Amino acid sequence: MLEAFFWGALASSSLLLGGMIALRRPINRLILGLVMAFGAGVLISAVAFELVEEAFETSGLLSDVAIGLFAGCAVFTIGDALIDRLGGADRKRVDGAGAAGGSGLAIVLGIVLDGIPESAVLGLTLLEGSGVSVAMLAAVFLSNLPEAVAATSGLVSTGWRRSRVMGLWALVVCVSGLASLAGYALFDGASPSVVAFVLAFAGGAILTMLADTMMPEAYAKGGKWVGVVTTLGFATAFAISAFE
Repeated sequence: MLEAFFWGALASSSLLLGGMIALRRPINRLILGLVMAFGAGVLISAVAFELVEEAFETSGLLSDVAIGLFAGCAVFTIGDALIDRLGGADRKRVDGAGAAGGSGLAIVLGIVLDGIPESAVLGLTLLEGSGVSVAMLAAVFLSNLPEAVAATSGLVSTGWRRSRVMGLWALVVCVSGLASLAGYALFDGASPSVVAFVLAFAGGAILTMLADTMMPEAYAKGGKWVGVVTTLGFATAFAISAFE
């Protein structure tokens, strides 16, 4: 169980790294957009091969996969709409303007909403007995990095103390570790249909997050190179999955 917490916390530790980077020096927006695009490609591959395909192989029923996908999509969409109302609509803007113009609490809640499905799945993959999914681990790590840089820049510009910002990221890392632990503990011994539903649920939530917030922002700042870098991220994650 401690292993599940460790992997969940490690994957989200890029929030701390991103916060430290943003506090030391401003990062070129183009680079952040391309990092976000690479992370999006890795996440798309992880959803396809680590979540949805695994969900179907686990239960063998398309219905379990379909119900999970659309349930994850629905829950994320509703949660995202609520967070938008609180002021977290632009939490993934790599220039930090989303955090600067929104509510600090909403930004945090949005990042937790984005990260919980990913972290829970990391714990769930440990139940297969073959260790944590390296592709999923890389996907979560890379997707958090530019988000932390952007949110840190925005929060500091609104008057947050640096120590408070880093304490915030440390808290989110702990929450992510607990989500991974929950994914391991709650579904240990669960039926194949339940496991398939949870995997597909996470896939639906992550896909919705990508289309709603991450990929539009990557394109806005990364420009025409986003397609190439996203494909590179997808290919890299697929190669990792194949070697695993």
